[in-house]
Order: sequence, then C-alpha cells, then structure tokens
Amino acid sequence: MSESEHRMIEILRILSAQNKPTGSKLIANELKNKGFNLGERAVRYHMQILDEKGYTERMGYSGRQITDLGREKLEKGLIYDQVDFIHSKFEEMIYLTDFNYMNQSGNVVVNTSTIYNEESVNILKSIFESGLSVSPYVNLNRVANKDEIEVTTLCGTTIDGILLNEGISTQPQYGGLLKIEDSSPVEFTELISYKKTSVTPLDAFSSSNLTSVLDVISKGNGIIPANFRLIPGISRQKTIDIVNKLNNIGIGGVIAISEEGKDILGLPVPDGTVGMAIIGGITPFCALKEIGQEIDIKIAEEIRDFKTLSPLTSTIHNSLKPPKDSNNAKLPFLLSKSWNLIQQVNFDVEKRKGDIIANISYIHKDDVDAALSIMEEAYNNNPKYINPYYKLIDHPTDDEKIGIATICSLSIDGLLINNGIKSTPKYGGLLELTEPPLFIDLISYTGTTVDPHKIFLSKNFTSISRNIGPNKILASVKEIPYIARDYAVYLLDILNNIGFSIYKIGKPRELVYNAKVDNYNFGVIAGGGLNSIGAIKEKGIDIEVKAIEKLIPFEDMDRL
Repeated sequence: MSESEHRMIEILRILSAQNKPTGSKLIANELKNKGFNLGERAVRYHMQILDEKGYTERMGYSGRQITDLGREKLEKGLIYDQVDFIHSKFEEMIYLTDFNYMNQSGNVVVNTSTIYNEESVNILKSIFESGLSVSPYVNLNRVANKDEIEVTTLCGTTIDGILLNEGISTQPQYGGLLKIEDSSPVEFTELISYKKTSVTPLDAFSSSNLTSVLDVISKGNGIIPANFRLIPGISRQKTIDIVNKLNNIGIGGVIAISEEGKDILGLPVPDGTVGMAIIGGITPFCALKEIGQEIDIKIAEEIRDFKTLSPLTSTIHNSLKPPKDSNNAKLPFLLSKSWNLIQQVNFDVEKRKGDIIANISYIHKDDVDAALSIMEEAYNNNPKYINPYYKLIDHPTDDEKIGIATICSLSIDGLLINNGIKSTPKYGGLLELTEPPLFIDLISYTGTTVDPHKIFLSKNFTSISRNIGPNKILASVKEIPYIARDYAVYLLDILNNIGFSIYKIGKPRELVYNAKVDNYNFGVIAGGGLNSIGAIKEKGIDIEVKAIEKLIPFEDMDRL
C-alpha cells in the first residue's frame, strides 16, 4: 500500500468522522494530528483523486463529504491497517475525554445504538435500574417519521479517559464474556485482545446466544460482556477513590479491582500493575437481543458533551456482589490451546493417510440428510473455496444428535510442521469473493480465546450459500519463513489437489488478499473448515458450531 493511499484512507476516515461537508483546511489540520504533514494544496490534490474514484463528492463551497462507495472503501480497502486501528481508535477516544467529575461537565465517550419501539425503552430502563450498565445517563432521539429511537449511552472507555485526566494511565487489554454465579463475578470465559483485530471485541460477543444478561438479573447466574484493563499498582488507591466518586454521580460499571500483581477473574495481572474489570457499555442492549428485540448496536462511536445526557432512571440497585475468591486456572488463548493438537497432525500427503484436526458441529439426527445436501450444493457451486471432506460422528451423550466433522485449517500448519516447515496461524478472517478476493475482517489467533470463524458465524457475517452480493466466506492467514517457500509450495499444491482449499500462496512482503505478514515471511490463505457448516446455518438448520475439537484419521472421512 503506497503512502499516497495511506493518506487518502486517512482523509476518508476524517470525512467519515465529521459526517458533514468538510474543507481542506480542517482536513490538513486533522492529518497533521495523525502524523501526515500535508498542506491544503496537497489535500486538494488527494481530494480530486478521491472525487474521481467516487469516494467523495464536492458540496459547493462547504467542502467534501464521503460517499457510500467511500465508506465501503474505508471498511474494506485497508484491512491490515484496520487491525491496529481499533486499538488506536480507543486510545484516541480516551485522550479526547475531558469530563470533570467534580462539576460534571466536559466530553465523554458514547455508544449510539438504534431501537425500534417504546417497549425497548422500558426494558432498557429496567436494565439500568439493575445496575448492569456503565451509567443510566442517556440521550433518546426519536427520529421523525420513522419507528426509530437513537439511544446514546455512556461507554466504559469514558472511565479510562477520566483516569488519564487524573494522571492514571490505563492499558485496555481485552473485551470478553464474564461469568456470574450467585450474583458474583467468577471468571472471564472468552476474550479478544484490543490489538490485532478489525472487530471491536465486545461487538464480537454481542450475539443473543452468547450472553445471558437477563438471567443475571432474575437468577443471579449468567454471562455478561465486560472489559479488562491494567493500571499502575501505585495508582490503585487513587483509582478506587475516583471510582467511588464517580459512583456517587451515576457513573459506575467497575466490577472488580485486583490487588497489585494478583490475578483476578481468571486473568493474569503482572507485578507492579492492578487489574480492573468494567462492565461492557453494550450490556443493556445485549439484554434486548436476548429477547429478540430488533436493535443496531454501535460501539465507542463518538465524543459527546455530558450535558446532552440525562438519567433514564434515578432508581439503581446493584445486581452484582464483589467477585468470589477463586483459584481459577488462567484462561488460555486459542493458539496456545491448539498447539498440542497441531503438533500431533501426522497426515502423509503421498499416502493420503494420517490424523488431521477436525471441527465437529452437532445437529438433530432428523436434519442430517438436509444438512449433507446443503453441504454438497455449497461445494458444487464453489469447489475452489469449499472443503469437500466430512464424517458423521455419534454425539457423546445425546442419541438425538449427530456430529458433522470437517477438516480444520490448522491441520495444514500441523502437516507443514511435521515436514520441518514452521507455519504459524496468524489470522482467522472473513473473505469477500470480489476480484481479487479481499479480507473484510481479521482477528488474530494469538489474541482470542475463541475461534474467529465461530465469531463470524455467530454474527451471521457469512454469505456462503446466500445470494446477497459477493459471497463472504471463512478463511485463515498463515505465515511461513521465506527460506522454506519452495518445499512449502510443493506440499501445499498437493494439499490443494487433494481438496484442502489453499486459496493463495503469497510472496515476501506481499499483501495476500489485503492481509499482511511479517518481513522475511510469506502468507498462505486457506479455506476455513467451517464453511460448509456455515452454509447449513444460513439455511436455517439449528446447528451447534464447534471448532478445533479433536484428531481423526483422514482416511476415515467421506467426500461430498
């Protein structure tokens, strides 16, 4: 990606954030803040190119504004940069927060989501009353002539900004799912790092089948979204004092603060630091999703003057007790959990025999014939991108269910390693089959506890069998040292001929389908083993998606 295109992407980001016609002077100033030393004349030159491409349009003397095509370019055109942008965006929001809790004035970070009926407003009010939110302060904007209500709520990132203004630097680490038992936080069950992902972590976990906020309120047991960050150990007491003051003015959400260097909620806390968990700002909206209410959630979208918000309720009773003391084992990340399986792959490409890693997903036995028919259709329509191998396996405890095993793409890493070639799974992604294909989302394998492809399936991001624009399929990015390229290409070509779905073998320093690997390595793009399972899910068949389950002999598998 050229420096000029970097500049144009940043201009599109500025226009997208402004959301109104903007002149070259303001754009030049914003670019300077982002480290691009570009004068107004140079900005106008870049804007002319963006106009010609249809990404921006001139609005008289007011300046330019971004077009729908420009927003699409911004989302898809620089995905390798986007995996770092999420983290930097939150850092920017933290810096721009200047809320003074003493006089309750200044800017805060907000999420603006859309709901579609007054019933949802009443449900939100009950969630705020339970205390399962950052704050009851909201802004309700009932859109004229539409059944839409824009709900602006306080984002937990505001607390990071307030602490920074008090000289306390926080380090946002993870967004994830937090288990609650008997109204006490117990441990994080899933995590995604704020670094190396194009998907905002809590947005990844906002599916109705992943949270149980309403159960926490009614029964004291369930799963809620939460964030985790680290602060300097020396600032612990000062942080607690500030948190108490914030609680007094209606800004809460802090679930737990650890002792210095003491692990908490199943997460490690390094010496000299303190761990702090904060409830996810989207928690009330996850409750709406759980009961099927239509909602469009957006996270950490903008900075807003606190005075534009007012409490939806003045009655709040905290549903959560202090966390339980426990000796929970630290939550392992996906790649560390998978290495032992990867090491045991012993598939022989010449004999076509040996163990591979399988995903095993479960459906009702009455749906097996329909599921296999869908898998076969998906493969026949796109044999290049769908792995044709499967095996039916009995469910270990439920006679009414059958498992469908498919080949996990980590099998490819195992095969290469077994042949003396270091292969590192780098990203799981969502690949849009344009020409050329481009990744539109990426999540690092080293920064998540859950398979990225399961996340994309739970969010219904794929279009493997649906005809809604370009197909969007699951794919992974692997990184291999360049010195091993010739032998790796030889093995990968054989695997592709067998049907393991190798989409592309890159060159050193080449962006492979817009994904980036480290210098002196080359990238390999392989198909996700859950693509055929995704096709089943898209057709409305109830299927329990599982990833990276166990080793099975390749020779025992059937072919579509």
